[in-house]
Amino acid sequence: MPETLTSYERWQAMAPGWERWRSRMEEFLGPVADWLLAALAPKAGDIVLELAAGPGETGFRAAAMIGPRGRLFSTDFAPRMVATARRRAAALGLRNVEHRLMDATRLDLDADSVDAVVSRFGYMLTDDPGAALAETRRVLRPGGRVALAVWGPAERNPWLAEAGRILVRQGHLPQPVPGEPGAFAMADAAATRALIEAAGFGAVRMEEVPVRLTFGGLDDYLRWATEASGSGLVIRRLPRAELEALRTELTTAFAPYATAEAGYALPGLALCVAAARGR
Repeated sequence: MPETLTSYERWQAMAPGWERWRSRMEEFLGPVADWLLAALAPKAGDIVLELAAGPGETGFRAAAMIGPRGRLFSTDFAPRMVATARRRAAALGLRNVEHRLMDATRLDLDADSVDAVVSRFGYMLTDDPGAALAETRRVLRPGGRVALAVWGPAERNPWLAEAGRILVRQGHLPQPVPGEPGAFAMADAAATRALIEAAGFGAVRMEEVPVRLTFGGLDDYLRWATEASGSGLVIRRLPRAELEALRTELTTAFAPYATAEAGYALPGLALCVAAARGR
C-alpha cells in the first residue's frame, strides 16, 4: 500500500536531515533567497515574519538587514524545525529573532503588525494556500510586502520529480491529487498569481529563478533524498530489490545531467513572487 503522511508528520521527521544538509541546501537555493530578499528589501527597524522557515536561513539573512532595532519572527508548524532554527540562530549570535511554532493558515499575530513576510517553499505545503495568503495580508501593515517562492512544474525540476515519479509507479507513494499540499501544488504560474490577487495583494511580480543542484554521484543523491527530501521516509524503508530498482531508474533518468566528474548537475526551477498589501 502507498504510504500516506501528513505534511506535519513528514517535516517533523525530516528536520534532522535538513539540519545535516543545511549548508549544501543553502548553496543550492542561494539564488532563490537572493531574489526574495532583494524583492522584500527589509529596512533597518522592520518587523519581518518568515513562514515555514525550516532551518531559518532566509529569515536570518533578513535579520542581519533589519538590525538590532528590527525583529524577525522565525516560524514553522513543525516543532523540530523550530528547534533547528533556534540552534542555528544561536550559532549565528542573532539577538533580534523570536522563534514561534505557528501554522501559516492561523497566524498568532495581531493584524497590521509586521512590515514584511517571506516564505521560501512554504505556501505550497499548507493545507490551504489561499487561507495562508489571507492571513499573511491580515498581519501585514498597509503597504507591507510579501516575497515567496514555490517550485515550478515537475518537468522543470527533475532533481525532485524523478524519484517521486518512480516511487508512485512502484506503488510506494500515492498518485498526487490536485489541490493537496506538495512540492508542485502551486507550480502553475497563472493559478498562483490568481490566488495571490484573490487574497488582496497587488503589484504582483513573478519571475522564474533557475537553480542547479550538484551531487557527487547517485549515492550522494540518495543520501540527500533519504535524509532530507519529502520522499525520504519512504526511500529508507524500501526493500533491497526495490531500492535497486529505484537506483537503476534514476541512473537512466539522470543520465542527461551527468558531469565530467562522474556526478550530476540537476536543474531546478523556482517561481518567485513579490506582492504588496494595498492601503
